[in-house]
Amino acid sequence: MSVILTTFPLFNYDLSSIINVLNGDYRCEYSKALKPDWEKLAEVWSGDENTLIAEVDCNDDAAQFLCYHEEIQGYPTLKYGNPKALLTYFGESLSYDDLAAFAKANLKPVCGLNNMDLCDDEKKAKIESLLAMSKDDLQKAISTESQKINDAEETFKTE
Repeated sequence: MSVILTTFPLFNYDLSSIINVLNGDYRCEYSKALKPDWEKLAEVWSGDENTLIAEVDCNDDAAQFLCYHEEIQGYPTLKYGNPKALLTYFGESLSYDDLAAFAKANLKPVCGLNNMDLCDDEKKAKIESLLAMSKDDLQKAISTESQKINDAEETFKTE
């Protein structure tokens, strides 16, 4: 069984992921057809510590921000890759064989705390600088960046 997400897996940003975005727990015809192959894919990959096979129900109030952030417009929508920058899957089909081949070719460990060896020098330096910050300094930096986002959204709404 795949993991049910309502928020980003912030605790594991170095996982490679493939996420099935649903509308209402397999209610639509295409999602129902996908379910057996999706569950098989999740089972096969369940032991891989670098990969997350998950699903999101956009009808769940707790998942609304995630669905909005990922600009979900149709169901099912498959997203994959690094959780910080998920890409949309446009594969040949949603059959198990096609999904499994796609997962094998594309779901690889990514740069992060658990895989520093995969980071380029710039990303390593950024991670190391963040790790060296105190909790208070991290909170201030987060607040500053959050305010920048809020200001940009307000500017966008008023223009």
